[in-house]
Amino acid sequence: MTLLSTLEPLDLEGLTVPRQLLIAGRWRDAAGGGTVDVVNPSDATAITAIADADVADGLAAVDAAADALADWAATPPRQRAEVLSRCFDLMTERSEELARLISLENGKALPDARGEVAYAAEFFRWYAEEAVRIIGDMSISPSGTNRILVQHQPIGVCVLITPWNFPAAMATRKLAPALAAGCTAVLKPATLTPLTSLAIAQLMVDAGVPAGVVNVVTTSKTSDVMTPILADPRVRKLSFTGSTGVGRHLLRQAADNVLKCSMELGGNAPFLVFEDADLDKAIDGVMVAKMRNGGQACTAANRIYVQRGIQAEFAGRLAARMAGLTVGPGTDPATEVGPLVDEASVMKVDALVRDALNQGARLLTGGQLPAGDGYYYPPTVLTNVPLHARMVSEEIFGPVASIIGFDTEEEAVAAANDSEYGLAAYVFTEDFRRGLRIAERIESGMVAVNRGLVSDPAAPFGGVKQSGLGREGAHQGLLDFTETKYIAVDW
Repeated sequence: MTLLSTLEPLDLEGLTVPRQLLIAGRWRDAAGGGTVDVVNPSDATAITAIADADVADGLAAVDAAADALADWAATPPRQRAEVLSRCFDLMTERSEELARLISLENGKALPDARGEVAYAAEFFRWYAEEAVRIIGDMSISPSGTNRILVQHQPIGVCVLITPWNFPAAMATRKLAPALAAGCTAVLKPATLTPLTSLAIAQLMVDAGVPAGVVNVVTTSKTSDVMTPILADPRVRKLSFTGSTGVGRHLLRQAADNVLKCSMELGGNAPFLVFEDADLDKAIDGVMVAKMRNGGQACTAANRIYVQRGIQAEFAGRLAARMAGLTVGPGTDPATEVGPLVDEASVMKVDALVRDALNQGARLLTGGQLPAGDGYYYPPTVLTNVPLHARMVSEEIFGPVASIIGFDTEEEAVAAANDSEYGLAAYVFTEDFRRGLRIAERIESGMVAVNRGLVSDPAAPFGGVKQSGLGREGAHQGLLDFTETKYIAVDW
């Protein structure tokens, strides 16, 4: 592999981390020579600078993906599977180093980062197994005049845009099925957390992914660079994880070329706790659902609805758990809650808390901006949050739990569905029939019953309403990178 630049790779946390663009199997500088800083949110200092791509770089990445497509699509599924399996092995071998890198650039606590790496690696293993199962079918037409032969073929060049909050898992959740299906890819990671994606790209090169099959373009000029990429007729698929607002904008652009789109967008997850719930399980569950990545997750429990007979006890116990969490730099082994990703995130979270308090909510713990460097916000619990408070309708994306009382099952379901979003939801009850009944009625792509964790590589991940289109993970995630072809045959 040729190194074409002055941006030498870094040795960070025991990993070789490129700082350039990966195009056609070569690490190289941006065409214009530009760079952009990557900041450690724990202390607001720059970690390093990486290549800042221009339009020419983005189109060169599409060129490389298009040139590599025919050979990769023709590669036997078993060979593609073996490459992905080697990616899993290497990611597992480098898991601790990757976790520390995630904590460094994202800020999340090390235990959380280790969990993300394990989850991310599983996508390589799952799709290594699925690559050999792109199975079509054959039938006789009802008239008996011909056979119906159905195949699933790779869709082509894919553009993959990932967010900052899960820099490893969101990359592998898109790259693994794309490669398993026989597609090639242009990956655009978030500018706030690009180092993890660059390290994974190096890992994939080391695992034997051919030149041009995976290309990585880092840029601070996202709109300028992505607009001509999405307008290129060789691009046939867009997979995006991020905010609903940006997703709508990308869908409008994708419509011009009628691109197949997978959009995993915003969430506003309800967490329903009934009086018959096991409170120990419910508190453990809400700590996972609320505090994964410090609340910076689209699946985070945002609206915690608790039946009034247990609301006071639940709120008090949750406040005690949240108040006992250790806040600090993500890379500190003692840290349980790291910083938010940037100052704007801190200001947004604080504004939502101030608004709720002004509307009559009661603060049980946290809620005060800390002094010092870094982008921190304390674990916070509010109870008696009024339904018209902003945090009920907007994603909080921070370590803030908002508790709202309810009386009846009908009231709980109506409140849970009173949102433009529909990604994830959580239900805690010891009545199994009630749990399934509510799960069916909630307008959400995913529902966890008596669990605080809903994501699994073997399960279809995605939402309804303004939370997106398509599914990632499971077999459905593989088929989203294929086109279905029908062939009429006589014999």
